[in-house]
Amino acid sequence: MPGTALLIAAAPVGKARMVDAASVLPVLAAVSPAVLAGTATASVVELADPLDPQTVLTRLRAAAMAPGPLTIYLVGQLHLDRRQQMQHVALARTTAATVRYTGFPWHWIGQELRLRPPGSTTVIADLHADADSWQQLAQRPLDVGAGVALYGRVAPPPGRRARDVAVPAYMKALATVLRSGHRPPLLDLHQHVAAQALEEGAPDIVLSADSAAVPAGGHADARNRVPVPLPAQQQGSAPGMPPSAAPRTNGTDPHAAITKAVEAGRHGEAAAMASAWEQEALRTYGRSSPEVVHWMEVRGHLAIFAKEPARGCEIWLAVVSARITAGQAPDAPDVEAAADLAHHQWEQIRDPDTVRRLGPALVELRRRVPGRQRGTANLVQQRLVQFHTQVG
Repeated sequence: MPGTALLIAAAPVGKARMVDAASVLPVLAAVSPAVLAGTATASVVELADPLDPQTVLTRLRAAAMAPGPLTIYLVGQLHLDRRQQMQHVALARTTAATVRYTGFPWHWIGQELRLRPPGSTTVIADLHADADSWQQLAQRPLDVGAGVALYGRVAPPPGRRARDVAVPAYMKALATVLRSGHRPPLLDLHQHVAAQALEEGAPDIVLSADSAAVPAGGHADARNRVPVPLPAQQQGSAPGMPPSAAPRTNGTDPHAAITKAVEAGRHGEAAAMASAWEQEALRTYGRSSPEVVHWMEVRGHLAIFAKEPARGCEIWLAVVSARITAGQAPDAPDVEAAADLAHHQWEQIRDPDTVRRLGPALVELRRRVPGRQRGTANLVQQRLVQFHTQVG
């Protein structure tokens, strides 16, 4: 099956730039697509110094929906949004004061990759952290979600007297190895590159295999991962079905069965399985519980995969409502992400009647949850005006 490689090199323009991220792209571009992706044939998508987070999100989402293995090569800077204490990848317009609006939230990576088949996705990162990000990383290691491998390094902030912009030494060394035309097992490749590119005793954080961050020269424990909780998971569940609807044989992860159905194009079957698990969670944990919201979000992503934007918009509107009802703030990252998805799905709808039916609810939502892009409620109203006189 063909694979995909997504190359992202991002850094701010001006004094905030700590690393010359784009300098590694010519080296990576010299590697054959098949080697970059680790497959016989592959497509490569490249993003150099993107300006806004939505551009990165669009490319990431498209790559996540592609069948086959996916390898993401990410070079850039980590900046911390001090208000929400969330890590962001800095983009071209990012400054310390605007990171919340102009940076790409790190947790969006895990959100977009979480429905991919376990073991099919790898993120390779060469990052430099600002002072606030570096301090947080000591307590909260980077994570890209269950079933996704993470390799690379995070370099500390430059000293006050440092004048030169750093080079992405880890990624350049990795690209040099891959230019030989051979792609070793990724753990072996990572260990070789880390030993070659990182100085002995360097304070860099090494990212290894299962999203666990450890000091250079240390080891990541693959068992540190905390899986997404599944509602009422028991021995005896049939593939993809909740315990109450399944015979008492063969325990399994329903996410794997849902993913298999999506890959085979059986979108209705995948949606039915997710709905069954949502109802099981509702009976077990109650409305607006994290378990119920999780399965609502799974259904929302399935609607996107099935290219059913009206259903997707309705589900993500409901997710926002459920999260706020559960006590989350309108500017909480998960609430904003769900609102953005509802808005994005609504913009994909072409039937005028459906646009008009869902538009008022989205306007109300955007007034309460405007998200990172300013004027989102006005954008919805402008599109409603355009569709006002059209006949479905």
